[in-house]
Amino acid sequence: MSNEAKNIWQHKAINGWNLVWLISVPMSIVIVIEMLQTGISSGEEISHMIGYAVRFAVPILYVVVVAAALPVLFPGAFSTWCLRNRKYIGFGFAVAMAWQGAFIFMMSNYFREYYFEDIYLFRNELEGSTGYIFLAAMVVTSFQLGRKYLNPTQWKLLHRSAIYFLWAYAFSVYWWQVSGYYGTAPQMYHYVFYVAGFLAFALRIAAWGKKRLQKLKNEMPESSIPMTSRMLGGTMVALGLLLSVTAHQWQAPVSAFLTTPAWSATLESWLPYWPFEPWIALFLIGVGTYFLSTPKANMLSQRLSEEPASELG
Repeated sequence: MSNEAKNIWQHKAINGWNLVWLISVPMSIVIVIEMLQTGISSGEEISHMIGYAVRFAVPILYVVVVAAALPVLFPGAFSTWCLRNRKYIGFGFAVAMAWQGAFIFMMSNYFREYYFEDIYLFRNELEGSTGYIFLAAMVVTSFQLGRKYLNPTQWKLLHRSAIYFLWAYAFSVYWWQVSGYYGTAPQMYHYVFYVAGFLAFALRIAAWGKKRLQKLKNEMPESSIPMTSRMLGGTMVALGLLLSVTAHQWQAPVSAFLTTPAWSATLESWLPYWPFEPWIALFLIGVGTYFLSTPKANMLSQRLSEEPASELG
C-alpha cells in the first residue's frame, strides 16, 4: 500500500473523537428525519423506530467485534485503523443504542398496552436489559474515571464478556429470522446482518487459530499437526459452514430435540439464549480450528518436559 493511502487512514478527521462525531451526527440526523416522517404517536410507529435505530447499531457493533481479528488476518493500514479506533467506533454504537433505548423508553411508558400485548417477552426483556447493562458498563469503564476501579484483568474480562453478549444478541435475532422460526419470509437486510455477524465472529476464530499456529511455530519449530487432527478439524469446520447456510432446514427439529427435557424447556423461558441453537455452527468451527492448530501430543509433552521446573520459595 502506498504512503498516500496509509496517510488517509491516519488523517485526524477519521480517527479518535472526530470519528465518533463522524459516525454519530449523520446517523442521528437520518434517525430524526425518519422519526419526523414516520411519527411517534402510536405503538406501531415507535416499534418501527426501535427497529430502525437497531439497523444502524448492528453493523457498527460487528466492526467492533471483528476489529481485533483484522490485523492478524489482513495486516495493513485499514485493519490497523479499525483496531486503533475500536473504542471510538464503539462509542458510535453506543449512540445508536441510546436512540433505541429512548424509543424503548417511550414505548414502555406511553404505549404500555401495545408493548405488553404485542412486544413483551420475558426472555427478550432479560437479554435486552442485560445488554444495556453491559453497554453502560463498557462506556463508563472506557474513561479513566470508571476504569480506575478495575484492574487490567477485570477490565478485559468485562469488555470481552460485554462485546460477546451484545454480538450474541444481535446475531441471534437475525439467525432466528433467516432460520424461518417466525414463519415469515426474511427480508434482505436480515440475511445481510446474519451473514455479517457470522463472518465477524468466524474471523475472530480464524485469527485465534492463526495466532495459535504462529505461537506453535515459534516455540516448537519442528512440530506438526497430526493428519487425524487435520481431518477431524477440517470436517468440523466444513460441517459448521454447512450448518450456517442450512439453518432453515434443521432449526425446528434441533430446537424440539434440545427442549424435550422439562428442565431444558424451563431454562428456555428465562436463561438468555438457551439452548444456543444460533451458535452451533460457530461452535463446530471453533472446535475444528482448535484441532487444526494443536500439535501432536508427544511433541507437546516434550515441550513441557523441556521447560525448567519452577522454584518453590
